[in-house]
Amino acid sequence: MFPNPEGRSAKLTQRAMQVLPDGNSRSTIRLSPHAVYVKDGKGARVTDVDGNELLDFNNNFTSLIHGHAHPGVVAAIQEQAPKGTAFGFATEAEIELAEMLVSRADGFDMIRFCNSGSEAVMNAIKAARAYTGKGRIAKCEGAYHGSYDFAEVSLGSGPEAWGDENRPNSVAYSHGTPNGVLNDVIVIPFNDVERSEKILNEHAHELAGVLFDPVSTQIGLLPPSPEFLDMLVRFRENSGALLIFDEVIAFRQGYGGSQGLIGVTPDLTALGKIIGGGLPVGAVAGSREVMDVFRVDGKKARLPHGGTFNANPLTIVAGRAAMQDWTPEAVDALNAKGEACREALREAIRIANVPGQVTGSGSLFKIHIHGREIHTYRDTYPIGLEADRVVALNHRLIGNGVFCSSYGFGCLSTASTDSEIDQLAEASVAAYRQMREDGLYDAD
Repeated sequence: MFPNPEGRSAKLTQRAMQVLPDGNSRSTIRLSPHAVYVKDGKGARVTDVDGNELLDFNNNFTSLIHGHAHPGVVAAIQEQAPKGTAFGFATEAEIELAEMLVSRADGFDMIRFCNSGSEAVMNAIKAARAYTGKGRIAKCEGAYHGSYDFAEVSLGSGPEAWGDENRPNSVAYSHGTPNGVLNDVIVIPFNDVERSEKILNEHAHELAGVLFDPVSTQIGLLPPSPEFLDMLVRFRENSGALLIFDEVIAFRQGYGGSQGLIGVTPDLTALGKIIGGGLPVGAVAGSREVMDVFRVDGKKARLPHGGTFNANPLTIVAGRAAMQDWTPEAVDALNAKGEACREALREAIRIANVPGQVTGSGSLFKIHIHGREIHTYRDTYPIGLEADRVVALNHRLIGNGVFCSSYGFGCLSTASTDSEIDQLAEASVAAYRQMREDGLYDAD
């Protein structure tokens, strides 16, 4: 199944390399020695161009809360497409989706749509700057917040660059990142209350906001401690800096997102993924006072915000259909399946007798390929053979008919069944045993 140098996916990869840098338009989907090209998907499964069926526990990086080709979403798109896909006008559907989302979280008085989670984070940061009049932001070391250059500072930073744990460095993720960007991002250690609060207080006079993901994939889906959350709220109250939640992924954790579960109401929230029903989407939600920066006051808004495809009707009706079926009952049922899935993956590790552990909550899981204790981003960073094991696990799972992300991260959709969770666990056992046979655990 994978890799198959004679298959059509391998040939399409070679063809793509001639016209697309690295053969794709998303670094996150890169696979070696060749990509997997999919022709269609239904529910929790996809079929590739070589006819192989894969259980999809990636769901386009968590954006498909109901899996592929959800009937309600398909029907909404089919009804809208003949009427037009994009206008230089407003549509009533935008109001309806906005009303639906605003009703779900205490921190959502108003909402503004855009086209991706990265755009949502970018506009949330810009809104915080426009509201406070300050330019710098803070974020947790290692956290992923999309591709805005300020938001990606310290993403994936390793031991060679991350500096002293008392004061983590602001590390460029992309070559050529201006020093001014690095200087304007203050990095704090996740879940370290004392160190983080000290750093934040030193910069309180110049911070527009603190950007925070309650379920950060790149920090191993480790839960923030109540003490750390209390510290963020305390700093917000004492400094005037805004608390910005990145719930692009985390919003799937509860009917009103993660913030409703942990009892913290941020000033601004970046949304994306599931609210678009599988089409490109992003949004910024927040208090009426802060969101007022988008309002035209006289000649110009404090934060002018345009976008040719913002709130386009195809995305909006798809999102409305997806959210209509994302009921409190659906949330509870999916989160229960998520816990069953995490326990099944833990059992797979025990059966295969390999070092590992599984973290996550709600419908999300993260497989760690080691057994050491993890509390912070630096604890999750792969060392030694661990990086090779992560890649090998991804390849072996694909070979056994299951697709997760390349770094051991996965999610369920409402289309996922108990039997498919069992298949994931069985594929995991087989993958671990193959990895042991290949000598990837010889050093343990």
